[in-house]
Amino acid sequence: MKKGKFQPILFLVASGIVLTGCDGLGKMVKNASQVTYAVTPNPLEMHGDSVQVQISGKYPAKFFNKKAAVEVTPVLMYDGKELSLKSKKFKGESAADAEGTVINYESGGSFNYSDKIAYQPGMEQASLELKAKGSAKGKSKDFPGIKVAEGTIVTPILLMNDSKPTMAKDNFTKTQPRNINGDILFAIQTADVKQNELKEADMQAIFKFIKDGSKSYVYKNISISAYASPDGEERMNEGLSANRGKNTQSALSAEFKKNKLKMDEALFKLSNTPEDWEGFKAAVQSSSIQDKDLILRVLSMYSDPLQREQELKNMSKTFEVLATDILPKLRRSQINIQAEEPSRSDAQIMALVSSNPDSLSAEEMMYAAGMASDNNQKMAIYKKCAEKYNDWRALNNMGYLNILQNNLDAAKSDLEKAQKVQNNSTVKNNLGVIAYSKGDIKAAEALFADASGDKNATYNAGIIKIKRGDYSGAVSSMGDANTFNAGLAKLLNGSAEAALKTVDASSDKETAAGYYLKAVAGARSGNVSVMVNNLKSAVAKDASLKDKAKKDMEFAKFKDNAEFSSVIN
Repeated sequence: MKKGKFQPILFLVASGIVLTGCDGLGKMVKNASQVTYAVTPNPLEMHGDSVQVQISGKYPAKFFNKKAAVEVTPVLMYDGKELSLKSKKFKGESAADAEGTVINYESGGSFNYSDKIAYQPGMEQASLELKAKGSAKGKSKDFPGIKVAEGTIVTPILLMNDSKPTMAKDNFTKTQPRNINGDILFAIQTADVKQNELKEADMQAIFKFIKDGSKSYVYKNISISAYASPDGEERMNEGLSANRGKNTQSALSAEFKKNKLKMDEALFKLSNTPEDWEGFKAAVQSSSIQDKDLILRVLSMYSDPLQREQELKNMSKTFEVLATDILPKLRRSQINIQAEEPSRSDAQIMALVSSNPDSLSAEEMMYAAGMASDNNQKMAIYKKCAEKYNDWRALNNMGYLNILQNNLDAAKSDLEKAQKVQNNSTVKNNLGVIAYSKGDIKAAEALFADASGDKNATYNAGIIKIKRGDYSGAVSSMGDANTFNAGLAKLLNGSAEAALKTVDASSDKETAAGYYLKAVAGARSGNVSVMVNNLKSAVAKDASLKDKAKKDMEFAKFKDNAEFSSVIN
């Protein structure tokens, strides 16, 4: 903040006093040097889309004539234009017919003034003047203006449009998981695999699985869990369940051998449960047995297997139902086979793109588009995928490619189609990028907010925050992104050092814009070496930046610095 005392002419303008002895204003002019003022900030600063003007001043005691009235109007002068801000009125305590803030003769008074104007190109070279009209006893007079601030810092206009569209990813994997399950039931107290069990639908499906995968599947694990029902002697059940597992393995091994597959014994994982009380409890709970609650109560009351079994057998009629409906299903082995099927190779997929694209799955098409060498081929593959599968990802990526080529209307059409299929954060973010690029900031802001699940949308929201003048919010939204705009946000938020680090880590590190922003960061931190060296590099890449730097108020305090002058002159 700069403060200074008015010279007589300054106070004359700032307070709008009419210089005539008979109206009592002469003394005010004579003592004008007693008035203080401040313009904050000075130079002015552009933030968001506007320039905030704040002026404060103080009239000393026994200064403001009791019958005087003053109207002060700040005027921003730039590019041959004059833009008047709102006026501020003051009056002496006896100026009954006048409007304005009363300034007491005995004690004086202070004032604060604030106004905001829309930024216009050329305001970086503006000067702020105070023009005033004073009146007393029916007389008035206009006075020439006096400059109270010079220039406007407009660094936020360096903001780039680097809004990030998002490409939807494929879910293609080099291998596809292939899994299947089945059960074999056993007769009471036996471990032999009955042929009729192998003819059941689930086992026939397992055998087909083995046959179909005999030429391509890579087997990862074959799990066999064998069980005995909880009735019977525990030691016998232990051997019984173990043998059921071994015999199940033998049946599977025979099927693998039949299909000319030699399976590594290590792939088989066998486990056995001698008395399957947990399975028994689950089966009872899901059944409609009349005495279900009583059975479950017995299980909760007794933990000893023998006592449990005896108590259940004591309920003779109930136990007959258990023996018929529940226990036979517990005498089983459960099979789970896990395998992987290798996907088509990259070469095979790309060959089919040309020769027979309809034979490719949606995932293969999406993957193929990612491998394509140019955007035209990518677009053609995505278009085929969208036509065949109505896949939102393909439509989204068509929009993505059109955004990159600045075909915004075509991109919007693609994305609106994708939105009808699935209205998600990725699509909303890309529609937001289009809205921003077309200048519809309000729509873009809403879309980025709705797409908060998309990381790019969060970054893009940061761009709008810079545009709105919310630099702290922009820094937060952009997170650890290393981009020009992220560096700009940090600079505007007051951290020149962080801005330098971010731009140096960005792809704009050695561009004219990047060098220029680093020069501004050097100026703000008072590091002449950083400022001059980066400004030299910026001008070397873009000679027009020399004239920009001459007018840029970021460098105003260095105008007499020899090193700075050598770069811009």
